[in-house]
Amino acid sequence: MSELNNIALKIIGNGKGILAADESTNTMTKRLSDVNVPSTPENRLLFREILFSSTSMTDCIGGVILYDETIKQISSQKNKITELISETGSLPGIKVDTGAKILAGSPDEKITEGLDGLRERLKEYYKIGAKFTKWRGVYNISKDYPSKLSISSNAHALARYSAIVQECNMVPIVEPEVLMDGEHTAEDCYEKTSIVIEKCFEELILHKVDLKGIILKPNMILAGNKSKNKISNNEVAKLTLKCLKKCVPSEVPGIAFLSGGQSELEATENLDLINKYNDTNFIMSYSYGRALQQSALKFWSKNTKNVEGTQKIFNHRAKMNTLAAQGNWSKDLEI
Repeated sequence: MSELNNIALKIIGNGKGILAADESTNTMTKRLSDVNVPSTPENRLLFREILFSSTSMTDCIGGVILYDETIKQISSQKNKITELISETGSLPGIKVDTGAKILAGSPDEKITEGLDGLRERLKEYYKIGAKFTKWRGVYNISKDYPSKLSISSNAHALARYSAIVQECNMVPIVEPEVLMDGEHTAEDCYEKTSIVIEKCFEELILHKVDLKGIILKPNMILAGNKSKNKISNNEVAKLTLKCLKKCVPSEVPGIAFLSGGQSELEATENLDLINKYNDTNFIMSYSYGRALQQSALKFWSKNTKNVEGTQKIFNHRAKMNTLAAQGNWSKDLEI
């Protein structure tokens, strides 16, 4: 078993999942201003450090994706953030793309950038303590989108990124996100997501990426947020499994879903049902941002000194998702 495969299994094995704490400064500023907390480097670190030092880090969180600002910060205990995370038994990771920009030739779509200078940045992050990385490609859904250009360009970028990351002895998280914005049906989402994932693996194989040493981070198969044709949670789980069984090579050790605009409860329930129906060898876990943090953030904003209360809420949410990653969650367990 390769070292990269070991790292991937450590991140999402045994029901553990990923805390996506890699919000950019702009995104974090919006989240904090929504709850009336000033967005300073100190406040951004304070909230994240509360999560990183909670008990659920040891029991539930196998990896934490960080942002460039955070991975270089020093905790209140005067140690590196990567050390704080590692001490809990979780692994530090880093978002390495530089964001989605307008795609030349298709101005309504996006291409993710950040390949320039990537190898040098990765060497620095590895020295700081990062064990894995993340790169997100985004795709719109409509009658005309995602276009072949968008599908091909983003798959190529995700594959080049993955090859360079593995060369630097880290595990790449491959995140092709088909957005839930729009009026599309779940069937549309299934069809477009299948095309996107198949193209990603075509490029990953072409670039000689070791599929045993990656984690796939896809969207679940959902109807658009403005769709009049919503489907049940059972149908979400079954369609999502059908898509992944069709499109993901068996060598891939695991899949960590993004929450993609779902509520905390929806993201947990859908993950649980996916695992209750899971008849594959894939680990099916979570890589959630808002769906792990939102309730804790709202609570913390009312009294930023109430560390214990904030951690209690975060611990509960992490525990619920870890149960869901094992197909052992039920609504009765919610507070």
